[in-house]
Amino acid sequence: MPVSYSNVFLQSASAWLPGEPVDNDGMDAYVAPLNRLSGRIKRRILAENGIRQRHYAIDPAGQTVIGNAGMAAAAVRQCLSQAGRQLAELGYLASGSSGGDALMPGFASMIQGELAAPPMETLSVHGVCAASVGALQAAALAIEHGRQPLALAAASEMPSRLFKRSRYAAQGYETDFDAHFLRWMLSDGAGAVLLGGPAALPGSGAKPLRMRLRWSHLRSFAGDYPVCMQLGLTADRHTSHLDFPSWGAAEAAGALALRQDTRLLPHLFDVCIHEYAQLAHQGWLPARGIDHFLCHYSSERFIPVVQDLLEKAQLAIPRERWWSNLAWRGNTGAASIFIMLAEFLQQEKARLRPGDTVLCFVPESGRFTAGYLLWEVEAHGEDTGASTAAAVTAGVRPANTSDSANTNTSTSGSGSAITAPAEADAPAIAPPHDPAAAPPQLASLLTELASIWHDYRSQVWRTPLVQRIRGGAMAVDDYVQWMQQWIPQVREGSLWMREGAASLTQRHAALAALISLHAGEEQNDFLVLFSDYRKAGGTAEDITQLRRNPGGEALNAYLHGLAATPDPLGLLGAIYIIEGTGQRIVPSLLPLLRASLPLGPECFRFLEYHGENDEDHLERWLVAVQMAVAGDDGAQVARAIIATARRTAQLYLMQFEHVLTGDHA
Repeated sequence: MPVSYSNVFLQSASAWLPGEPVDNDGMDAYVAPLNRLSGRIKRRILAENGIRQRHYAIDPAGQTVIGNAGMAAAAVRQCLSQAGRQLAELGYLASGSSGGDALMPGFASMIQGELAAPPMETLSVHGVCAASVGALQAAALAIEHGRQPLALAAASEMPSRLFKRSRYAAQGYETDFDAHFLRWMLSDGAGAVLLGGPAALPGSGAKPLRMRLRWSHLRSFAGDYPVCMQLGLTADRHTSHLDFPSWGAAEAAGALALRQDTRLLPHLFDVCIHEYAQLAHQGWLPARGIDHFLCHYSSERFIPVVQDLLEKAQLAIPRERWWSNLAWRGNTGAASIFIMLAEFLQQEKARLRPGDTVLCFVPESGRFTAGYLLWEVEAHGEDTGASTAAAVTAGVRPANTSDSANTNTSTSGSGSAITAPAEADAPAIAPPHDPAAAPPQLASLLTELASIWHDYRSQVWRTPLVQRIRGGAMAVDDYVQWMQQWIPQVREGSLWMREGAASLTQRHAALAALISLHAGEEQNDFLVLFSDYRKAGGTAEDITQLRRNPGGEALNAYLHGLAATPDPLGLLGAIYIIEGTGQRIVPSLLPLLRASLPLGPECFRFLEYHGENDEDHLERWLVAVQMAVAGDDGAQVARAIIATARRTAQLYLMQFEHVLTGDHA
């Protein structure tokens, strides 16, 4: 649930970038290729991420010019100066970063020390990109609850020190793609945001518009997915750098290399957009939509991914409303969203009008966290027509950045022709329906179904079966046990669908024919799964010897019972969950199973078939839903579909949970 605010306003936002901008040709002076392979990787990554220049806090010799705490302190000073405030007025300082100059003490304490600031309340939020959202949320709560009149959130990153070529000498200048990747993606910088209550808004020179923080939302999905971006673990994520006999041994083993598992990244955006859809379903988004969208993506390659997912959730934000400075500031991790907000307010303040909303979206890949901030522009004072400038200030250093780097303040039109490198190829995980092609009257239904799916998927990802698959600990016996419980469930699928079609009255004859067609296509799927089971070592010679587990038995009984009732249109909700599982969860598990089990492709035919074909099945499902809700009782049918989807998700989850227990009904 988001945190809502009624008394938190933006005082100022600042961005502080070290040194002169470094273009792509000049990168080698700071982050030199390790070998011929890394040179090719560099060219490919830069060709698709859209970054044209960035800043480094090291010099070409690899020496630090200014530290991370120093950059953060500079951003804080600038932020306070812009608001006409003194350091002595600040009572709360929160920081967000993936790491300061020292492992301890906390980064906020180091910033306070760098500032020589008086005693104050501090909080250090350690994370990756969304750490800034956590810091701002803490500062906002201090204002909202009246604990402080002014609170400041600062974020700063300095990854350049990790990317120096000398860091890889212990590995013979050889490393894997995941460690190469971020060397060409990340750069240095700091940002700060000063918050206060209504009484703290600047007096002299105040403008007629102000920015109110409406709500913030920060949610981690670390229990659902493995580590995606990390520093301090070996490439297999099994050994900490602290477990080696020395720092040198840890460095030689690659445990001190910053890595990004690019194969997991499509899942990140899928999770975050589903979370956004859930916020929409709960009523947190303004009815008029989002006017300005500040999306922290690490590469322009991900623009169409985010756009496609938003469209499929029927929450599309027109591209002309997107704003990004990635091209000329690069990806500065946790600092990115503060730097982006500061530059947006500086360059776009003339476009802001009372009532405009500004959504900041931060997907964090560390172990998957979604962060959101919703601001609203309000009229301030009586002079609402004299000016359209915002009552916020935003400063950017250095001022000598070339004008050409700042001409394109919108991402509109960019990124559409980008293709992924072979090493990072991974299918975008689509939602279990395609609302982009659906008529508007289905938007509410599809949004609520997406919310149900979101929770279901998260819980499935934490079941013992999936945890074992993800951890690479799945044994052949486990796989056989899973299939022998699943086969009778699949066998019943076409039976309850046919029974449900037969229970439809004449006015739903066309729908009955469509469902029967679908059931006919799947009626022999269980034989494919049984063949996989036998080839993997299953011993049962007759399918009737196999039994469902308690979850499968409960699901089977529920669906057959519902199918026997007159006009069981709610069954479309069950098909949504079951077919969606085949389309979205199965493709995610199949590569992991292939990698961990010593089995040939003939043992995975069923999983592969459903991963490839259930998307077509769900397009047919969308047509069926449109037919089902077309009548006067459309609202009632929609409620039945939602209720059945929710119950099916609960029972299917129970089936997953019992796979490894050995319980059979």
